[in-house]
Amino acid sequence: MTVQRAAGFRNGIDVRVRLRREGAAGDAAVDGAWWPRSRDLGAELPELIAALSMLDVRVERFTYPVEAWEHPVQRKVTVSGRTVRTGAFRSMDPQLVSLTVDGDRRLDLLVVPPEADALTGVRALRMAGLREDSGSPQRVLAAAGSRPRPEVVPLRGVRAG
Repeated sequence: MTVQRAAGFRNGIDVRVRLRREGAAGDAAVDGAWWPRSRDLGAELPELIAALSMLDVRVERFTYPVEAWEHPVQRKVTVSGRTVRTGAFRSMDPQLVSLTVDGDRRLDLLVVPPEADALTGVRALRMAGLREDSGSPQRVLAAAGSRPRPEVVPLRGVRAG
């Protein structure tokens, strides 16, 4: 039996990619965030392109830091009949990928590490989508994981019912 996942969904919640909202400050460090499931770019990139396509974003070029991914991708990737050119660079920030969309517009996406826990991942996606200052990608990730989680303390001597 083959299980198929819809592009853009993680555990039933659409949290894979988020773009900065319209009207946000133009000097933000990132234009959104992407939370891949693994470091296998060959498996993750087509899903990202499909998810962005659902948001009416036409990706024409995708560049990435070669050191941050386990497997590089071909120079051209075809998704839904469209070809996207790719490029790998050693000089790129390992927390970012860059896309050229709609002809000449550039989008820099924060890459949330695939191994991030669900709470940190969702927070990073939300913060990168709303962020309106020029903080670095590392600061966005640090802030997303810095809030303490609620602690559950068992009550002694209390019976339910």
